[in-house]
Amino acid sequence: MTAAFASRVLTLFPEMFPGPLGLSVAGKALEAGLWSLEVVDIRDFARDKHRSVDDTPFGGGPGMVMRADILADAVDTVAARNGANDGGQPLIYFSPRGRMLDRSLVREVRDAGGATLICGRFEGVDERLLQARSIVEVSLGDFVLSGGEIAAYALLDAAVRLLPGVAGNEESLAEESFEQGLLEYPQYTRPRNWEGREVPAALLSGNHQEIRAWRLAEAERITRERRPDLWTRYMNRVEKAKVTS
Repeated sequence: MTAAFASRVLTLFPEMFPGPLGLSVAGKALEAGLWSLEVVDIRDFARDKHRSVDDTPFGGGPGMVMRADILADAVDTVAARNGANDGGQPLIYFSPRGRMLDRSLVREVRDAGGATLICGRFEGVDERLLQARSIVEVSLGDFVLSGGEIAAYALLDAAVRLLPGVAGNEESLAEESFEQGLLEYPQYTRPRNWEGREVPAALLSGNHQEIRAWRLAEAERITRERRPDLWTRYMNRVEKAKVTS
């Protein structure tokens, strides 16, 4: 049986996978066949006995650049094996200058049934590869990592947990941060009193309407305080809904 969500990772460090993706809910789903992961060693496509995949940059400068010809061989081989990149699945290269990894992109990958992920190293990859293969650049944030593998973990984990049957409680997904345009409300469990701090009375009331109202108010407060950008988008959507209703 072919998994409905199938992804491929091109990396210089195949031993890093599945790594965290082999644990917890993602690992259980992988074992159950709800998704599949193919790990491709880029060095398998090298053309010399040293398995070199990089060279010095034209124009000078520090570091090394991953070669377009070798990476293209890896990308094309994987695409041919999977039917022209599985008919529309995105081809992603992780880069600080790329599109920010967010909920929208995660859902795009989930809905596409997977993706092919290129994990760069050194100073990056030859620009011509990105142009010639219509590769989407994706950034995990405004910082630099040693390679794309950690970003690949993040994208795949986020997408896999949205697959049916993976997270277990589907209702919990609907209430997570970002799903309604807000950060998630605070959570509490036993004991009711810890170091003099009490659980909010609304959560102990048994009144479901009161609990929902408290959670919404807290989600709005936290979003307003911590993410003004999200709060502005949320309020714009609320105002638009009032106008159209």
